[in-house]
Amino acid sequence: MLVIIGLIVVVASVFGGYMAQGGSMAIMFQPFELLIIGGAALGAFIAANPKVVVKRTFGAFGALFKGSRYEKKHYLELLGLLFTVLKLLRTKGALAIEQHIDNPEDSALFQQFPNFHKDHHAVEFLCDYLRLMTLGTDSPHVMDELMTQEIETHHEEQHQICHAMQTVADGLPALGIVAAVMGVIKTMTHITEGPEVLGGLIAAALVGTFLGVLMAYGFVGPTTNALKATYEAEGKYLGCIKAGLLAHMHGYAPQVSVEFARKALLTNVRPDFAELEQACAELPTAMA
Repeated sequence: MLVIIGLIVVVASVFGGYMAQGGSMAIMFQPFELLIIGGAALGAFIAANPKVVVKRTFGAFGALFKGSRYEKKHYLELLGLLFTVLKLLRTKGALAIEQHIDNPEDSALFQQFPNFHKDHHAVEFLCDYLRLMTLGTDSPHVMDELMTQEIETHHEEQHQICHAMQTVADGLPALGIVAAVMGVIKTMTHITEGPEVLGGLIAAALVGTFLGVLMAYGFVGPTTNALKATYEAEGKYLGCIKAGLLAHMHGYAPQVSVEFARKALLTNVRPDFAELEQACAELPTAMA
């Protein structure tokens, strides 16, 4: 939502200020200039990136406009889940969670935490490492390296999308100049026309430069940064799971392990100690 609001402010400020000075919007309507810039940018993007990155980039726009789905309540729910799982491990052993990690979609435990349950990647991440623990992986250092490597790999895949979009943003001003130069070439073929005609043609050519710069710094660049922030929040979510599991493997009690996980969160979404304690106390007794 914030992305949409920001883009609306950009459009309103730029064109509103232009019109307030007496500028005519008619001259700004240059569909062929937009075709040259947008088409060239799209073609260069497709040519510069592998198929998987192109596909993921177009798929990322849904996440971009929705924004980060991780708020304080989501992290509080996650910490409650970690407390429940780690308490089951501590009190009833690995067999108590095998049915949940082998079939997480139908797990009554995970269904108690709906925001986590519908996050496929987070569910897979937690279940994979719980499964390794039940299979006898007891070295927290080995698990730390493995989880870090997976999070970094996932982050790298996401970074490829952001890098591809940033490359487009960096190239748009130059493509705007290309469109402007082509407009000037067209203008030169009408050099015998009067000042009114030449003025209109030159103005239309300059719109190309304007559009290239506006699209780069007013649209593509900011949306790329917004997408990076969304991906960073997802990385923190996985990092919270990692911190809780590693604390458990080091031998800490569930209450202490979830405190380690809480400390891994950014302050703007981190529940305080009292909130976490209350949330854990309110967990269904049968599940905890």
